[in-house]
Amino acid sequence: MKNLKSWVLETRRASGVSLRVEQNHLLHIDVLDETLFRVSLQKDATWRLSRSWTIAPPGIDAPWDGRSRDDLAGFPCPSPEVVTHETEICLSTDTLRLKVKHPLQMIWEAKIDGQWREFVRDRATGGLHLGLRDHAHAHYLNRISGEPVFGLGEKTGPLNRAGKRYEMRNLDAMGYDAEHTDPLYKHVPFTMTRTQNAGCWSIFYDNLAGCWFDLGNELDNYHAPYRAYRAEDGDLDFYMSWAPELLELVKRQEQLTGGTAFPPRWSLGYSGSTMSYTDADNAQAQLEGFLSKIKTHDIPCDSFQMSSGYTSIGDKRYVFNWNDGKMPDPQGMAKRFADQQVHLIANIKPCLLQDHPRYTEVAEAKLFIQASAEADPQEGPERSVFWDDEGSHLDFTNPYTVQWWKSNVTSALLKRGIGSTWNDNNEYEIWDHHAQCSGFGTGIDVGLMRPAMPILMTRASFDAQQAFAPEKRPYLISRSGAPGLQRYAQTWSGDNRTEWKTLRWNQRLGLGMSLSGFYNIGHDVGGFSGPRPEPELFVRWVQNGVFHPRFTIHSWNDDRTVNEPWMYPEVTDLIRDAIRLRYRLLPYIYTCLWQAATQSEPMLRPLFLDFSHDPETWNESDSFLLGRDLLIATVLDKGAQTRAVYLPQHEGGWWEFHSGTWHASGQWIEVPVTLATIPVFVRGGVVIPMGEGADRAFPAAEKKRILAAFPAKGTARTSSPLYEDDGLSRTPEWCVTHIDLESDAAGLHLSTRRDGSGTPVLSDATIVLPADETRALVTPKEICL
Repeated sequence: MKNLKSWVLETRRASGVSLRVEQNHLLHIDVLDETLFRVSLQKDATWRLSRSWTIAPPGIDAPWDGRSRDDLAGFPCPSPEVVTHETEICLSTDTLRLKVKHPLQMIWEAKIDGQWREFVRDRATGGLHLGLRDHAHAHYLNRISGEPVFGLGEKTGPLNRAGKRYEMRNLDAMGYDAEHTDPLYKHVPFTMTRTQNAGCWSIFYDNLAGCWFDLGNELDNYHAPYRAYRAEDGDLDFYMSWAPELLELVKRQEQLTGGTAFPPRWSLGYSGSTMSYTDADNAQAQLEGFLSKIKTHDIPCDSFQMSSGYTSIGDKRYVFNWNDGKMPDPQGMAKRFADQQVHLIANIKPCLLQDHPRYTEVAEAKLFIQASAEADPQEGPERSVFWDDEGSHLDFTNPYTVQWWKSNVTSALLKRGIGSTWNDNNEYEIWDHHAQCSGFGTGIDVGLMRPAMPILMTRASFDAQQAFAPEKRPYLISRSGAPGLQRYAQTWSGDNRTEWKTLRWNQRLGLGMSLSGFYNIGHDVGGFSGPRPEPELFVRWVQNGVFHPRFTIHSWNDDRTVNEPWMYPEVTDLIRDAIRLRYRLLPYIYTCLWQAATQSEPMLRPLFLDFSHDPETWNESDSFLLGRDLLIATVLDKGAQTRAVYLPQHEGGWWEFHSGTWHASGQWIEVPVTLATIPVFVRGGVVIPMGEGADRAFPAAEKKRILAAFPAKGTARTSSPLYEDDGLSRTPEWCVTHIDLESDAAGLHLSTRRDGSGTPVLSDATIVLPADETRALVTPKEICL
């Protein structure tokens, strides 16, 4: 690769400038917003891939055939001040400034307290490298010791990525080590850095080719400490943003890539799943037996995720095929699930094995990605290893493939009463880099867009579901993808391994996804692969899982047992208690989901996201926030008798959710625990809306509304929201009840205000105070909403 050095000003325009680099290349700099700049490099003045499937500013979804990289629609694009000097050119807004120096080096500054402060700069000894014979490229930035780095999505290990090296290459990483394995299923080339005295900054590389991030693992005597982004192909096209705090950067990344889907309320209920049921010869009986068991054991449940065994012929899977021997009456089965208000979600895969009954039909219609001439002189369908055989992957950049897929989702699933899709095994492990995608009319090497395929697959499923039931909000799951996936589907951390450390490290992995703009996430509770969980581990995993947006118990145990709430009779009561706690908290959790979809608020939050002023919160932690107000500190260690919990600095202090004990903030406490203990703390000064009596997640299942008030000590006035609608409709009647809580030495007062055209599900609520609160409640304990 060549180190790019020389440049001249080529053109000026309203949103920025273009520089001619090394006589042949164009470097475009555009100001998209006050604190958001874009820098893009065209080798030989031409895009390698002229479209993006990740960028979707608020209100503008990416077109099916991709958003043109030349398109700036959806951004305010304020005209920057541009000043040229003999040795540099400077572009600035009131808050953000970029200096481009000779030889080529970018220096980034933010205005803080009226002064420009540098927050990052390119490596002085070569910041941009570009391939001479290919489109490989690299970006090197200076690295400051001690600055934490976050992001990169679904990555194992500590939340702080500094000092490590990571790869983006989507793989089916079954049984991964949740502390060390890399790469995993998703491609998220996004990082955020907190500086010592110049705020926080983020960088998102809009490139779907394989790439690597070295954040301090590498040292080179010829250069000062640096961090590197290296890509094997594609375009160097990045978005640089600055903010005083990380939370603003998290929200901006989620908005930049299309926001978060708002699925139905039932998606927050317990979802059963296992490979074992659909693998069994009597799969339908096994599935229907699940309905009987949740009733017998009094377990709340809203859905079941059907693994792919229902499509089997022998030991292999064939998407959209129904095994009539195992599943003689899928419509009748679906009706029995619907009658008990349990939704079915079917597993589907984007690869047809070579002996699939419809393989020849699909191949002749050229609906597969086609092999490169180097791999196959006939340029027929690409062939890749898939599920113990070989198969060919569907090409979702071909409109005919998209129509074929939507038609089959509709006929094979939706018309049979199975209303949702689980888009699985969609990593697109095609290693023929130059295999050809249709590209909606302009061919594209698959190596340039592998992570876009699961996005487009999921979007096709989304469109099919929406067309079939246009009045309802679709619910989908996808395992693989890239930024932009979250605007269509929920995701999870894939096929984790059953062991104690997975419980701890999956929690951090999920927080890493949340920090990267994927808010609606979860993990396979109990562990997917390996040994079955011992009773204690299973209890602790469920107690943790109930506080994640996706709560699914899923398994493929080595001994063919099934992870089910009742698998260990001696702890079934504890499992039931944890699940019922989730259902009691659904009004709060659903409000958090609504805030994620409408206000870009992360549902799962590291402590430092809301308490950045507290130095202790920046240390690696085994606690997290669900929404802004619940601090979750479930037990993660085998045989634990106490749980150390840090309570961040907060003027209102913290309440123990269960005992009603108040604690001063800014301290560590030791909580005695038994197997039944679920340590949860509430930020002082908030009201947690709760429901009683529900064993399903639809709103009318709740029999009583509880407003659990946790007042701040001293004088305070706060407001907490409760969002309500019918839980299903795309355009529902809705209301937001603002619950205002006032406290002072004389007493407590609670009142409500309401927005929206809808009405509360329950017209009355009971106010509950914690046990240690001694001040009188001025408001009646029964209040109209």
